[in-house]
Amino acid sequence: MRLTVIGAGPAYSDDPRSIGACYLVQSGGRALALDIGHGAFASLASRFPPERLETIAISHLHPDHFVDLVSLRHYLRYHLVPAARVRVDAHADLAARLDGLHAEPGFAAAALDIVPLEPGLRTAGPFELEAVRVTHTADSFAFRVTDGEGGPGLVYSGDLGRAGDLRPLVRAGDTLLVEVSFGAGPVPDGASHLDGPAVGALAAAAGAGRVLLTHLLMGHDAGATLRSVRDRFAGPVELVAPGFEADV
Repeated sequence: MRLTVIGAGPAYSDDPRSIGACYLVQSGGRALALDIGHGAFASLASRFPPERLETIAISHLHPDHFVDLVSLRHYLRYHLVPAARVRVDAHADLAARLDGLHAEPGFAAAALDIVPLEPGLRTAGPFELEAVRVTHTADSFAFRVTDGEGGPGLVYSGDLGRAGDLRPLVRAGDTLLVEVSFGAGPVPDGASHLDGPAVGALAAAAGAGRVLLTHLLMGHDAGATLRSVRDRFAGPVELVAPGFEADV
């Protein structure tokens, strides 16, 4: 599988290059996306025809992870002739959120086939997508993606307040694509996000092959964040940004 980072930013940033969460996973000419946050659609569409995605899996219903479904919906309905549809695996309330945003019942259903998320394994074309609930919103999910070839997978945290919630997904050698909102830490009381020490400890305990860090909040030092993970995990660790690519 080939991972392309479309966006890895948090909900707000002073970096003009920051794009909301969106990760393109490709294998054998087919692809899915994990999240599609603010500003992600244009970059995604420049790399892969959105109408050909097997699915877009939405980790949770915060706008920095799903709001560019609006752009996708318009593209599918108004740009393509004939119009097209795309599957979206997401919390069952997603359609109501999108419809409410535009005060238009049926807005989402006009172009998006929303499949309600539940914990467990499902297929999307050649991909296997395993979901578990994690601590963040009332219904937040993390995912493990494989292409059915039996090798290591990609584990994506979404937003996450307890690193141990990812442990059931991770197999030895997997790549962890994981949020590190509060950098080198600590995480403030009541904030359902992670810091570097928690990520490093998880990666070491789970036998991860590689750690890719995302969602670093404005004001936190990248170098200190990387060191805080590397202090606990001996494998490769990188802080990713739009345009980053890697084989998984």
